[in-house]
Amino acid sequence: MVAGYKADRQGNLYTGPSTEDTPALVEAAAFRDGIVIAQVNEIVDDPKDLPRVDIPGAWVDYVVRSDKPFYIEPLFTRDPRLIKPVHILMAMMAIRGVYERHGVQSLNHGIGFNTAAIELLLPTYGAQLGLKGKICRNWTLNPHPTLIPAIESGWVESVHCFGAELGMENYTAARPDVFFIGRDGSMRSNRAFCQLAGQYAVDLFIGSTLQMDGLGNSSTVTHGRLTGFGGAPNMGHDPRGRRHATPAWLDLIETDDPLARGKKLVVQMVETFQDGSQPTIVESLDAVEVGKTSGMPLAPVMIYGDDVTHVLTEEGIAYLYKARSLEERKAMLAAVAGVTPIGLTHDPKQTARMRAEGLIALPEDMGVRRADATRSLLAAKSIAELVEWSGGLYEPPAKFRSW
Repeated sequence: MVAGYKADRQGNLYTGPSTEDTPALVEAAAFRDGIVIAQVNEIVDDPKDLPRVDIPGAWVDYVVRSDKPFYIEPLFTRDPRLIKPVHILMAMMAIRGVYERHGVQSLNHGIGFNTAAIELLLPTYGAQLGLKGKICRNWTLNPHPTLIPAIESGWVESVHCFGAELGMENYTAARPDVFFIGRDGSMRSNRAFCQLAGQYAVDLFIGSTLQMDGLGNSSTVTHGRLTGFGGAPNMGHDPRGRRHATPAWLDLIETDDPLARGKKLVVQMVETFQDGSQPTIVESLDAVEVGKTSGMPLAPVMIYGDDVTHVLTEEGIAYLYKARSLEERKAMLAAVAGVTPIGLTHDPKQTARMRAEGLIALPEDMGVRRADATRSLLAAKSIAELVEWSGGLYEPPAKFRSW
């Protein structure tokens, strides 16, 4: 069963900006003796009244008109009013110590206030650094409202979307130079293609997590909380079959071996403590015990540590791809783990050595002044200002409106 915006009497479906992987799912069912039922907001008599056909009627068995439009959750909207100075500090380090350092051109951002802060710092802090046109040009990303200022100030060349975001429909339609817009004037997202691009083509994935251990393994599964991983396991790993070389991918080669391959940047961006004084960086993931008690064949790990190239906290950045041994990798992560159980194991002398060798970097090593990490750097400080940046085209859901 699938949902769509419109259908005609022959079963042709228009799924709109939220097409995602619906055609692939319908095709799989239709070509394997499945029954396809489509729930739509509207049924039209004339096929010409469909903006476009996303799924042919020959693949659909039944069409049902819903008594009310289907609900869409604005999963990727983050209110700039909730971005804190610590998020801004970490965003400044990401821009200087990762994006600028490696020349990141193509990327995927996970959901969170840290990554929202990065998006809102590009037109201000990024511009001060002279990085426009040098980083963050091509994205695989749902249409984040917090990306609007960067788009409007000319940072973004393209955004290929996994799905849509409620309230962004008119804005994306007005920017066919950036988003993938059809002749009907609306965006068509494609989750499968975007996942492939995010896995094999982008320079960087950056995202957060609820827990990370001393080796960089992470999970959003904790005791009493089973949170889905979304696209993180796919985005957050280094595909061994990649042969698409980019400057950032090649920059992670640490050997003179002529057969050495590059590496995708997989960045875990976490505050050392969650709300409620719970450490994010722990000795053992809750997911290990949850997996055992639930009878899972594997512990529900979201991103494996051996794929993580950088760990970024409010303390600094550990360049894990430079680690020469497992013990050094542990020491690098501990050096930026603050006063968590893992952080308390760090050796100050070893930390000083790793800092001198460029294995880790503190904010001041990157030219980032902690005192500069204030909300004044945000290109938009509220949802209302995002609407203003969009020229009134962004229509935020009611729960995000303060007017």
